Amino acid sequence: MIETLTLLADDPLTISRALAILAQGGLVAFPTDTVYGVGGLAFDPHAIQEIYQVKGRSIEKAIPILVGAPEQLPLVAPELNPLARRLAERFWPGPLTLVVTKHPGLPPELSIYPTLGVRIPDHPIALALLPRSSHLAVTSAKLSGQASATTAEEVQQQLGGRIALILDGSRTPGGLPSTVVDCSGPQPHLLRPGPISLEEILAALHS
Repeated sequence: MIETLTLLADDPLTISRALAILAQGGLVAFPTDTVYGVGGLAFDPHAIQEIYQVKGRSIEKAIPILVGAPEQLPLVAPELNPLARRLAERFWPGPLTLVVTKHPGLPPELSIYPTLGVRIPDHPIALALLPRSSHLAVTSAKLSGQASATTAEEVQQQLGGRIALILDGSRTPGGLPSTVVDCSGPQPHLLRPGPISLEEILAALHS
C-alpha cells in the first residue's frame, strides 16, 4: 500500500507534481471528457505493468494511449489509414477511441496484439497534462469489473493506496467510457458502444 494524494487539478502546482510522479514511474488518475482515467508513461514498461496490477486487469486487455495533439501520433501509430484519419478529423478531441496498427517501438506490455487504441480527449485537465507528459498509457481509473469512476472520491474508493496521485477535477462531464472502433481494416467495427453512436460514425464516413 502507498499513500494516495488527492490534489485540486486547478492548483498551478498540481500538473507539475503529476509530471514528476509520472517521470518516476508512478501512476496518476485524472479526469477526461468521459470518466476518470489512470495512467503512466506509455514508454515505461514498469508503469504499464503497474496499471495491470493495481486494476487487476487481464493482460489480454490492451491499454490505450492518450495523446494531447495529432503531432504526438507518429510514435504511437505512424500510419493512420484513411478510415482512421477521417474519424480522427471528425471526432477528436472527443470520446472516440480508434484501434489502429501500433508502432513497433511501443513496449509489448501495452498490447499482446498488433493493434492499439488511441484517443485525444476533450477535457482541459487532460489536455494540460498530456502535451507535457507526451504519450500516456491510460485506462479507466477503477478496479477491473467495477463501475467507472466519475469523481475523484470514486477513484479514491477503488484505487486509494494503489496509485500515487489523483487530480480532482470535479465530476466528469461524460460519465460513459469512450466509444471504441476498430479501424485496422477497410471497414469500421464497433468494439464498445459509447457517447458517439455507430450511426454518427457511419454518417461521418459517408458525408
